[in-house]
Amino acid sequence: MGIGDFLRRGVSEMMVARPDEAKSFLVYKHPDKTIPMKSQLTVDMDEVALFFRDGKVVGLVQPGRHTLDTSNIPFLSNFIDSFTGGNVLMAEVWFVTMRELPGMKFGGRIGSVEDPKSGVPVETMVHGNFSCRVSDPQKLVLGLHGMQANDNDQTVRWIRDLLLKTIRDRIAELLVKKKWPLLDVTSGAYTEEIEQEVITACKVHIDNYGLSIIRLGNFVVSIKDEDEKNLKKLYTDAAYVRMAGGMGGYQQFAAGKAMMGAGEGMAKGGGSGGGGGGALLGGAGLGVGFGLANMFGQQQMQAQQQGGGQLGGYPQGAAAGGMGQGQVQGAAPAPAPGGGVAGSGVQCAACGATVAPGKFCASCGQPLAAPKKFCSNCGSELPPDAKFCSGCGTAAG
Repeated sequence: MGIGDFLRRGVSEMMVARPDEAKSFLVYKHPDKTIPMKSQLTVDMDEVALFFRDGKVVGLVQPGRHTLDTSNIPFLSNFIDSFTGGNVLMAEVWFVTMRELPGMKFGGRIGSVEDPKSGVPVETMVHGNFSCRVSDPQKLVLGLHGMQANDNDQTVRWIRDLLLKTIRDRIAELLVKKKWPLLDVTSGAYTEEIEQEVITACKVHIDNYGLSIIRLGNFVVSIKDEDEKNLKKLYTDAAYVRMAGGMGGYQQFAAGKAMMGAGEGMAKGGGSGGGGGGALLGGAGLGVGFGLANMFGQQQMQAQQQGGGQLGGYPQGAAAGGMGQGQVQGAAPAPAPGGGVAGSGVQCAACGATVAPGKFCASCGQPLAAPKKFCSNCGSELPPDAKFCSGCGTAAG
């Protein structure tokens, strides 16, 4: 070894400090346990130096440049090696960063979360970055980092995993308790609320390790594009249902969408033939759509009549504002002009049975007389071929 190498080695042994490449580490351990007396200890303004002996903290040095001598730092007397005549300190020195460390990235799967607004489970993810700060360097080294060689990445990974677990739990709980629609969460509408909830929840877990999560920066709760489109469609359909009014409105809305879809499909299919026929068939397709919609409406009305003559919660023939003209709720059907009951059929002259209109009696088989015709205005009996009432001039039905 040349004199230059010897001098360089001697100078390096006299300097105890964190190297530049370790400035971003949360914790850095000085590699050499033998430190010459009178060495220069440099502690940066954003860190502290911990001195350990036999796994216990013996002393802490604040920022600044210090000469390692018992006259300056009294606790160093615990590290003096008597075998070297008191010229060497036997100690482990740890540098712990005390400033806020930003830009620590995290991300992962939250899991399948049920959207409170639609009831649909959706796979959810989160990513972003966070910052943390050491509140108690002794707790951090002894309780989490340990006395082994430097493994800064392992400590940061543990903090990141804890943060992700807390976000997963808190977001799921907030969606359930506060009924936040998932699309509002992914849009960033509740970013501040989620950040405060997560920071508060993390505090319980990491306080014992002398750490604090300061803030979440640029974190995003996200779902797949396909799931986002499906939720938007469900939200839109639900809004139409509310406007239509309840389950009956939903049935009408669903039938209308189906019929319009059928009409549009026919219109597109008809257009493939080219020429004027395509346009004609396109119009026919829309017509069929409206026709089918009308058919569904009639079927719904018949089902409601069979279920008790109720239409939207009112007696048949009555509107929401009152009863139909000439009808009282719970009253018997109005008699038709000239006797009988309106809509009850015809009476067979041979056997007296009331049967459906036709040429022959369904009860005895005898020919039926032609049904009598009455004026809808004055009730006068009209000849079968009459076009107007001879009493009041009203057109015959």
